[in-house]
Parts: sequence; C-alpha cells; structure tokens
Amino acid sequence: MNYLLWVSLGAVAVIGLTVGITSMMTRKIETPKYTVLHTIDGIEIRRYPKMTIARTRVSGPSMDQNGSSGFRSVANYIFGGNERNQKISMTAPVVMDLNDSASLYFVLPSKFALDQLPKPNSSSVQISELGPTTMAVVRFSGFSTDAKISAQCAVVQRFAEEHNLLHKSEFQYMGYNAPWDVVGRRNEVALTIYSDLEGAELK
Repeated sequence: MNYLLWVSLGAVAVIGLTVGITSMMTRKIETPKYTVLHTIDGIEIRRYPKMTIARTRVSGPSMDQNGSSGFRSVANYIFGGNERNQKISMTAPVVMDLNDSASLYFVLPSKFALDQLPKPNSSSVQISELGPTTMAVVRFSGFSTDAKISAQCAVVQRFAEEHNLLHKSEFQYMGYNAPWDVVGRRNEVALTIYSDLEGAELK
C-alpha cells in the first residue's frame, strides 16, 4: 500500500514538474526581431531594428550586485509606476550595459511608439529610442554570474579581434528568463560593431 502511494505521489510530482517546465519554456514574451547576418564559431552577427527602451542607471557593471535593484526600478514603470498607472507587457531580454556608466533597460513592446508611452513617475527611469544596431552575440546557458559574463565577454572580444571587426569597447549582457526558471535558461553577451562591417573577415 505504501509502495503504491509513493509511486502515485512520484508520478504526480513528475507530471507537475513537466507541466511547469513546459509552461516556462512555451511562455509567450515578445523579444526584438533581429536578423542574423552571419553565424561563425557559435557567435551570431545580428542586425537589430530601432527599439524603444526604458532605462535606469545603476552603480556599476555587476549583475550580481546591481541587477536586482536596476530590474526593480524599470519593472516598477511597466507595472504601473507611470503618469497613467498603465501596465505595460514585460518583454525579454533584460539588458545591462557593462561599462563605467552602467545602466539596465527593458525593450518596450514594439506596438508602442515613443510618443505613445506614459512618463515614468520616477526620475531615475528614462524612455528613449535606440537606433538600428549590429552586434556580435554569444549565447550561454544556466544561471548567470559576473564571472560567467566576464568569460563570455572575453570570447566575443577574441572573436572580434580574430575577424578584424571594428567595434565599440562596451559589452552588454542580455538575460531572457525569470529568476525561477530552472531549465532552458538563455543568456547572451553582445558587442556592438560597425554596421557596414568594413574591413571584417567573416568568410
């Protein structure tokens, strides 16, 4: 009797876990519609369109130390912390600029033009547009840490140098998952490169 009970409970747990994982992996969240121009050695050269973002400054380029506070500031805006008390759909990824003037931002849903968005209640959140951008991007899985992000920055830096890519000096980290997602986690490190790819060796 006890054996059957434990088997039944185990089956229920497995089914519940499977449903939960499936739900997380099939969740429909808008992401930017980029074009992959090249894929070389696991790194993609992507062309991103113009995007509207909600950005806040953070005290340094550390996801471990500043990711949560930056996330809360911008999340407050989309959860209704604006002049209209308007809720705005969450998108992915959450992006951190990894430079001395570090910032964290969300890409806002593509259905909104810049002038259609409500003004943030907090002066620490700014709404702006990013122009079309070309980036070299590497993907990695699991939970991100500053050490993992730094290692992937080195991978992209080496790739850019080996392929003679003209690029900016700042990296970006892009995270696509909620904190409670356990499987299928997607993380990326990106480096902005010059869109004309002049002088690049991408064959």
